[in-house]
Amino acid sequence: MDQTDLFEAERPRLVGIASRVLGDHAEAQDVVQQAWLRLHGTDAEIESLPAWLTTVVTRLCLDRLRSRTPVPVEDVGQMGAGETVGDPADDVALADTVGLALHVVLDRLSPRERVAFVLHDSFGFEFPTIAAVLDTTPVAARKLASRARAKVAQPHPEDQLADWEVVDAFMAAAKNGDFDRLLQLLAPDVTVTADDAAILVGTPEQIEGREEVATFFNGGASAALAVFVADRPGSAWFQLGGAKVVFDFTVVDGLVHAITFRAAPEVLSQVVRRDGQHIKTPKTTEK
Repeated sequence: MDQTDLFEAERPRLVGIASRVLGDHAEAQDVVQQAWLRLHGTDAEIESLPAWLTTVVTRLCLDRLRSRTPVPVEDVGQMGAGETVGDPADDVALADTVGLALHVVLDRLSPRERVAFVLHDSFGFEFPTIAAVLDTTPVAARKLASRARAKVAQPHPEDQLADWEVVDAFMAAAKNGDFDRLLQLLAPDVTVTADDAAILVGTPEQIEGREEVATFFNGGASAALAVFVADRPGSAWFQLGGAKVVFDFTVVDGLVHAITFRAAPEVLSQVVRRDGQHIKTPKTTEK
């Protein structure tokens, strides 16, 4: 297998690492392409291509993260090598939680904390390997990951998802059949209700409880699109270019407490499409 084939075999893994570190798939692909250019241009003897590529990709990601951070952060790599490190969150399984909410928290981490956390907790790299990537000691690498993990395990109030993010995360979990994620986003006493017009077109009149609501939405709502209902983020089922049923969400403290199916004409007239997960302010008509 030649160098190009070896690189292409590694590409999915490298894109996965870069996507987790940077939180942006397109930027991750760009970083991996940069790594290919560096590989193509080097005359150095490479003992392990996967290890070499992992180091190059991670350091390119680190450079990009640093470019986002104008204020210097504390460099824990200079600590004494003999310092012992307590790790209060070693038993917390956080790798599977990397997603929209976690990326909000990751943005608060220093670049080195973020790299150490992602490489260790998401991809299982050992600390000596992470230390080599970060040009520090294994003890310092462990400290970086530990400090990052503690921040993730105890997020600040400002890390809470915005209402539109909760709505979109819920609808994505419904479409993808992610039952566990639906449960995480629902309040224990969540209710689903409907106005008379929605009941006439076939929506349920009432559903109560987290398990029941999650079961109803699990794997469904594939045709729903992101909308505003007046000024509230919601979702709607469209037919022939027009909204037919609106899913009107009540979100409190990052959880869905109520969903109301609405199909009354006066409600549908207030529906404005949103652009995916990026909020666009509803347009108002000047009088």
